[in-house]
Amino acid sequence: MESSSFAAPPPWTLTGEGIVWLYAIPKGFNRHHGFLADYQTEGYVGKIGAVLYFNYTTSDVGPYQELIYLPGLFRVGGKLAFSISKIYVSTLASASNGWQNWGIPKEEADFSLRKSDTGDFQLQVSRHGLPFFAAQAKPFGPALPVTTRLFPWTRLVQQHPRGLLLTNPQLHGQAQLATTQTITADARLFPPVQHLKPLCTVVLRDVKMDFPVPELMGSAF
Repeated sequence: MESSSFAAPPPWTLTGEGIVWLYAIPKGFNRHHGFLADYQTEGYVGKIGAVLYFNYTTSDVGPYQELIYLPGLFRVGGKLAFSISKIYVSTLASASNGWQNWGIPKEEADFSLRKSDTGDFQLQVSRHGLPFFAAQAKPFGPALPVTTRLFPWTRLVQQHPRGLLLTNPQLHGQAQLATTQTITADARLFPPVQHLKPLCTVVLRDVKMDFPVPELMGSAF
């Protein structure tokens, strides 16, 4: 991990690959394991949530990896949006700028990614030398174009000292269904999603992500 950081204001453009594990997450699970901040409990709607992994080969702060937990949908200003309750990244530059730019509460961790010749992923994430997340994904079938422009509720709302920040990131790439035989997490550091069954697993390739300047929504949901 990097030992120093620098300011990189939005907008950002990122490229790389990723994995999405999509879930219907019970409210009780998030209440006990979702790492919800106080402000997130106020507008919590629930329904669909996800675990996301991205391996960015380029970004405004250089290459980095990240692991994200989206507990579900939230309602802010009459709009539905996702909100991140737990996120780890592999560099200090990503962590510090993610918080400053969009209110994303990034923490640093160490990532180990192994890919086979057939495109299988083996991921492990550790903190202070202790592994706390491991997952596997095996893609199958055709890869099809995907874009978040088809889903207007893929907004992201996060609390910042300035108030609630609403961001509308855009993702384009290729999506391929995958199987997951192994996904485990230490509940002390990440929601124990091994107790949930994914609705589906999707591998993302040739990803281009645009993270714009956020909109200031005010101080409360």
